[in-house]
Amino acid sequence: MLGEKPKALSVNLFAAKRSLSSRMAVWGVAILSIYVCAAVITPLLIDLGLLPDPNFGLDNPIYDPPSLNHWCGTDRLGRDVCVRTLGGSGVALQVVFLAVILAVLFGVPLGILSGYLGGVFDRSMVLFMDTLYAVPVLLLSVVMAFLLGRGIPNAAVALCVVYIPQYFRVVRNQTAQVKSELFVEAARSLGAGPIWIIRKYLLRNVITSVPVLLTLNAADAVLILGGLGFLGLGLPESVPEWGSDLNLALSALPTGIWWTALYPGIAMFILVLGLSFLGDGLEDWISETGKKAK
Repeated sequence: MLGEKPKALSVNLFAAKRSLSSRMAVWGVAILSIYVCAAVITPLLIDLGLLPDPNFGLDNPIYDPPSLNHWCGTDRLGRDVCVRTLGGSGVALQVVFLAVILAVLFGVPLGILSGYLGGVFDRSMVLFMDTLYAVPVLLLSVVMAFLLGRGIPNAAVALCVVYIPQYFRVVRNQTAQVKSELFVEAARSLGAGPIWIIRKYLLRNVITSVPVLLTLNAADAVLILGGLGFLGLGLPESVPEWGSDLNLALSALPTGIWWTALYPGIAMFILVLGLSFLGDGLEDWISETGKKAK
C-alpha cells in the first residue's frame, strides 16, 4: 500500500504534464490560425477599400489617439496603426516561414549526407557549420541582411543562413547514431545502396525532431526579423513591418504617444508566444509517442 502512493503520484504528474502540453499546443495552433487568417484577409479588405492603405495617411491627422475612426490610432505619417499591425502579421509569417523552410531544405539533406558518409566531407561540414553556429544569431543575420540588401527574399535568406547549422547538427548527430543500427547494417549487407538506405531508413528516423525545431526557430526568427527592421536592415519602407514601426515609435514614446509602439509590440509578442507554445506541445507529444513506440 505504501508503494502505491509514489506510483500514483508519478502517474498524476505525467497526466498533468501531458494535459498542459496538449493545452499549450492547442493555444499555439489557435494563435497561429488567427495570424494566418489576418494575413490572408487583410490584403483582401484593403483591395476592396474596406481598410485604408497601410502606407498612406495624408488625409489623417498625425499621432491621432485610438478612436472609432482609427482603432489603434495613427503614426507620425498619419498611417493607421491597426492596419499596419495587421499587414505586418502577413509579412512576418511570409518571411519567417520561408526562412525556416529554406533552412530545413538545406540543413536536413546536408546533415544526413554528412552523418552517413563521414570522412573528410563530414569533418569539413562540421567545421563550417560550427563556425557559423559560433557567431551570435543577431550579428550573423545583421551581416547577411547588410550584404544582401532589403527585401522579403533577402530577409528570408539572411534568416535561413542563421538556422541551417542547427538543423545540420541535430540531423547529423541522429544520422550517425541510426546508421550503426542493425537494420541499417542488414539492408547494407543485402546490397541496398546509400540513396535507398537514406530514403527508406534514415530519413524517417531523423526527421522526427525537425517539426519541433522548426516551430521554435520560427518563434526566434520573428524576434530576429523585428530586430532587423528596428535597425533598418529588414524590409523596404513600403512594406509594413513591426520592427521598423517600433523604431519610428521611439521618438514619440517619451511624449506620451504610446499606441504607435504598443500594438506592433503586442502583435510580435503574441506570435512568438503562440509559436513557442506549439513547439513545446509538439516536443512533448513526439517524446510521448517515442516512449509508446518503444
